[in-house]
Amino acid sequence: MAIVKMKKLRVMAMADRREALLRALLRLGCVEISEPDGLLEDPAWSALLQRGSSRLADTKSEINDVNTALDAIRRYAGLKDGLFIKRHPISEEAFLSAGTAERAQAVSREVGEQLQTLTRLQSEENRLVARQASLLPWQAMDMPLELSGTEHVLFRPGVVPAGVNVGELQVSFGDLAAELLEISSDKQQKYCLLVCLRQDEEAVMECLRPFSFSAVSFQGLTGTADANLTSVSQALAENRKAQEDAAAAIAANGEARDALRVYADRLAAEAAEETSAQRILTDGTIAFFEGWAPAASMQKVQALLEKEGCAWEAEDPTPEEYSEVPIQLKNNWLTRPLNMVTEMYSLPAYDNVDPNPLMAPFFILFYGVMMADMGYGLLMILAGILITRTYRPKGTAGNLFNLMTLCGVTTFLMGAVTGGFFGDFLTQLVKLATGRDFALPALFTPLDDTLMILVGAMCLGFVQIVTGMVISFVQKLKKGQVLDAVFEEVTWWVVFAGIALMVLKVTNLVLYAGLVLVVAGPLITGKGFGKITGIFASLYNHITGYFGDILSYSRLMALMLAGSVIAQVFNTLGAIPGNIVVFIIISMAGNALNFALNLLGCYVHDMRLQFLEFFGRFYKEGGKSYRPLSVETQYVEVMKEDN
Repeated sequence: MAIVKMKKLRVMAMADRREALLRALLRLGCVEISEPDGLLEDPAWSALLQRGSSRLADTKSEINDVNTALDAIRRYAGLKDGLFIKRHPISEEAFLSAGTAERAQAVSREVGEQLQTLTRLQSEENRLVARQASLLPWQAMDMPLELSGTEHVLFRPGVVPAGVNVGELQVSFGDLAAELLEISSDKQQKYCLLVCLRQDEEAVMECLRPFSFSAVSFQGLTGTADANLTSVSQALAENRKAQEDAAAAIAANGEARDALRVYADRLAAEAAEETSAQRILTDGTIAFFEGWAPAASMQKVQALLEKEGCAWEAEDPTPEEYSEVPIQLKNNWLTRPLNMVTEMYSLPAYDNVDPNPLMAPFFILFYGVMMADMGYGLLMILAGILITRTYRPKGTAGNLFNLMTLCGVTTFLMGAVTGGFFGDFLTQLVKLATGRDFALPALFTPLDDTLMILVGAMCLGFVQIVTGMVISFVQKLKKGQVLDAVFEEVTWWVVFAGIALMVLKVTNLVLYAGLVLVVAGPLITGKGFGKITGIFASLYNHITGYFGDILSYSRLMALMLAGSVIAQVFNTLGAIPGNIVVFIIISMAGNALNFALNLLGCYVHDMRLQFLEFFGRFYKEGGKSYRPLSVETQYVEVMKEDN
């Protein structure tokens, strides 16, 4: 496979055809409209054309409203999406149907109104609860809250800290005609009623100051605290009933969730269309844009542009434009799942190679080597196939489960080679059930043939490293860097071959020839004193580099051994009680943990080997993803109709 060849488009159309053109490009799904910033920086262009307007802000607001309605329906109707959303097929006509949009808009508005009602009611409930909490301590005070006293006597509710002794406080009044009555108390404070002569108010308050007395006001309330509490309780009951009615009204729209989902996906497509509309330049009469399209799709693009009455041209990007070219990888069923791995690193530059077909055999094989268990492999295959066929995930999620299926196959095969089925589960089970010794056939086992597996892992690593060197060699030849190709790659192939022949006691001449090339390289390509230092630098960097990289592949053996040992430990623990049921429970729990850890651990270590040891040989990153104007859905799968 390779990087898809792109064509740079320049398109001019009448301004009144902009919306129709965008809708047609959206349905076509293969043209990326690029940002016009470079053009606007040119005074000649900026004097003529400006960015087009769009309804993007309004569309995003609608998307937010629909998503809010979906969340509310899911919460109040008790609907669950599960781990994955099952994408239902829908015709393009139904997807773009005005009737579906109108129904979804009506439901979205209704749910939005009910949510506003709920928000208001919840705020009111919080206010009522706060008032209830403030009145409860005064419930025993049989006095109207608005009563502040008589002509000569002052009534003042207040609080003091819980540690204050009211009796001692009373003594502090001395000869003053004042009384502090304790109404109630809690852990924080005591609630009291101060009764005194109005003429002594200032003196009494001065006596209370050392005790941190704080007056309490019941502004706007009339009647006793108990009467107000009864009123608040009634209001709370009515409020909560109104909230239940509003929630029930939202839940009643549960049947409209599918329509809302279709509309949410449609709005997402419209948002993509409006985003592209902002990239189109116009003077009010004509509309102009630049973009990119795959060379293989140019026949369809040409037919569409001519149908819409556009003036256009398409050309290959120049080397100076390679950094701007969006990257699309041409994949098949085997290499497509590796897109998620490549994208986690970085897409390749336009003038580089597609790493997926080069990496796929190694990544999938290495994963199987590290996991190496038939039971785990079967789980991965079944999970990958079931989820893919049931939920039809797209994009990264789809690639993830397809990759899980492929890695499950190699995991099962390596498990068959090493005789592992949930570790030694079958061996322990048969022994518990019959008392006989039993073992699955195996070519080698991680515990008994550790050294052989280590050597094999490093041999696999050597093969991948040499593969990376071959790719680098071809790239350098294409760029005319013949000397670099010879002294960076061929030299070390000769050295490797010489070491192998020397170990086999065939001849030492090839190794000597390789060493001559190692010395000759810096002497030929270096300058001045760098010719001498280059020899030592080349020897040090390459010898330590290759040795370290090859040794890094020992992780294949380490993870295979770790997974096997952990599984056997749990199986052994489960077999100790001698009860088959207990054995199965402990063994399955332990194997589930081991499977989960290795599922992620093997993926991370596999990626490390690809990114550092393999990509480092030839890979040039920096590409930006190809994002054409197209219908990208989350909830439904739009079935395109033939025109």
